[in-house]
Amino acid sequence: MATPAGPAPRQVSFIREGFHTVTPYLIVKRASQFIEFTHRVFGAKERFRVQRPGTELISHAEIQIGDSVVELADATEQFAPRSGALHVFVPHVDAVYQRAVKAGAASLYAPVDQPYGSRDSAVRDVFGHNWYIATYIASGPGKYVPEGLRTITPYLHPRSAAQFIDFVKRALGGEEVMRHEAPEGSIRHAEVRIGDSVIEVSEARAEWPPMPMTLHLYVPDVDALYERAMTAGGVSIQAPADQPYGDRSGGVRDPFGNQWFIATHIRDVQP
Repeated sequence: MATPAGPAPRQVSFIREGFHTVTPYLIVKRASQFIEFTHRVFGAKERFRVQRPGTELISHAEIQIGDSVVELADATEQFAPRSGALHVFVPHVDAVYQRAVKAGAASLYAPVDQPYGSRDSAVRDVFGHNWYIATYIASGPGKYVPEGLRTITPYLHPRSAAQFIDFVKRALGGEEVMRHEAPEGSIRHAEVRIGDSVIEVSEARAEWPPMPMTLHLYVPDVDALYERAMTAGGVSIQAPADQPYGDRSGGVRDPFGNQWFIATHIRDVQP
């Protein structure tokens, strides 16, 4: 007699629940204080936290701002602090800008209406990150995020921005969806789509220096994309391997100093 077949295993998405293709991963000193800053300024909600045994340091945490997750951890000897720039869209830019300054962030510029339909401001927090705080007023009543973007979008300022975009296309399957150039040909603003996410790019300038970031990238086949990134000029941080938290992940550093932790979610793990 044939043995009845058991239930088929549940298929899991290659992107962990709540995430998108690209998620910024911030490595900071005093990560718990950073979480408190984001809560006070942006209303961030803490999703998850893992303490290092016997310490107050955080080995991994996740916060939610709007429709976006930001991952973070305290810096270690292996992973030094890495500042970065994040474009964050909020309903009321003036109020959030004022909260950020009150919470200790330094103003880079006060809110101002821009010709491209956004009211923008910028601050640098005490942890070294730039926050480009904006309300997209051209979206119409009740909307404040431009079409195609999310509440949080990583903003990179590499030297040789055009070469960086070319790397993202060759290594990570990026698709350039927008480019605005200055008269001399440098990139003032560009948007590159990777999967369901966008990264924003502009040429590094005196007031906006390079701020290489760590980015978490979910893809259908981590091994294939890791090899593709290595062929395109990336340097291995770690080869793909199955992780106890349900991902298969590897890491690559691009020629511009950014770290890409590439992952495929392979199974759900109960907390």
